[in-house]
Amino acid sequence: EMLPRVVPFVLLLTGVMVALYGGFATPSETAGLGAVLALVLIAVVYKVWRPRDVAPILGATLKESTMLMFIIGMSLLYSYVMSYLHISQGAAEWIVALALSKWMLLATVIVLVMGLGFFLPPVSIILMTAPIILPPLRAAGFDLIWFGVLMTIVMEMGLIHPPVGLNLFVIKNIAPDIPLKEVIWGVIPFVLLMFFAIILLCVIPGISTWLPNMIMGAGR
Repeated sequence: EMLPRVVPFVLLLTGVMVALYGGFATPSETAGLGAVLALVLIAVVYKVWRPRDVAPILGATLKESTMLMFIIGMSLLYSYVMSYLHISQGAAEWIVALALSKWMLLATVIVLVMGLGFFLPPVSIILMTAPIILPPLRAAGFDLIWFGVLMTIVMEMGLIHPPVGLNLFVIKNIAPDIPLKEVIWGVIPFVLLMFFAIILLCVIPGISTWLPNMIMGAGR
């Protein structure tokens, strides 16, 4: 019963992924393609094509997009302030100066990245911290592709980690009838799973490197 309802969305996601990873469109163009495919989807599958029926959908989309852009804009402003005051870079430099052991260095970097993920978008975190933390991690013997996968998971975990994960408030705005407390409790299983994934990647790093090794060769 649920499968026919899911198929259109799977096709939409498939079209977007093929365009992006097939090299047919840039990320920005893929976003526009996704919007066009969504309009085609509601017109063909749900028979919503009259202007008076489409207008409320576009209005709701504009409202949600405005909210998201406002949050992203404020986070970018916040990242600019932190960069201007040298806060993030200073924290990263302080960690490097501690001369920690290999795994203590990694654990401290993970805590730093997850903490920054509470307030900043992933791109800002990478730009502010990567030039400082990557050299000591490389010197400690860590595979940087492996660390890139690990860092991505940690940053995404920071976005949903209570109490101030950015995406918690995005979800709350999308579903205003659901209390924030319920949203926070709802993401706990995902946070635990991501934490488990981080541990698994540390124990079995080959999970994140087998695909690059297969595509680029072991001598990448």
